[in-house]
Amino acid sequence: MTTLDLLPRLLHRDGLILIIDKPAGVAVHRGPTGAQGGPCLEDSFDPLRFGLPRLPALAHRLDRDTSGCLVLGRHRKALERLGKLFRSGRISKTYWAVVEGQPETDEGEIDLALGRLDAARGWWMRPDPLGLPARTGWRRLGRSADGRLAFIEFTPHTGRTHQIRVHAQAMGWPLLGDPIYGHGKAEGAPPLHLHARAIVVPMQDSKRPVRAKAPVPAHMEAALALCGHAPDLPKMDKGPTLTT
Repeated sequence: MTTLDLLPRLLHRDGLILIIDKPAGVAVHRGPTGAQGGPCLEDSFDPLRFGLPRLPALAHRLDRDTSGCLVLGRHRKALERLGKLFRSGRISKTYWAVVEGQPETDEGEIDLALGRLDAARGWWMRPDPLGLPARTGWRRLGRSADGRLAFIEFTPHTGRTHQIRVHAQAMGWPLLGDPIYGHGKAEGAPPLHLHARAIVVPMQDSKRPVRAKAPVPAHMEAALALCGHAPDLPKMDKGPTLTT
């Protein structure tokens, strides 16, 4: 079995939770289609026990092609607490993305309900006035000189499947490299440029919230540089280390 070395990607560790920097291109778990052709994160959790008898478990999920902050619960009570925090919207998430095109303003909020595209498309979503409420705040942090790309910070207020990706596409500026809602299936297209940059978890009311920030992944550096972003964190390895 092929596994990933996640220890170098550990952003936070305490007695309740772990936060890791998920690499892009890796499924978090084996769903209906599995993680065929490669590893999934859950296969690599054993070194993250740190002395506990059980493996840590996913408190939420990120899409296969999305990188960045991913929270794990270290035991049942921690997972129960995390579940309540996610459901109540008390966990703050910040995403960085590069989009194709330019918003007409520098910031705003997208309030657009989402529903399933159709039963045959699994988790693919679409704007649907009869769907579940979905709200995403955004602000433009930069743009390319030729106007083709923009650097956007997204703050989702709800947690619908593919929410940022569908909202961006509906606004007329799909995410760079998105194979479902953008032009990512075209020959020579780059990977999806969506990164879970930061997360704030108020795990214990008597303590300060846990904060974590994931460095920009290698595949997004060039496009972000075109949009005026300068690296502000030490570089991670170019990718996860694989062991067999």
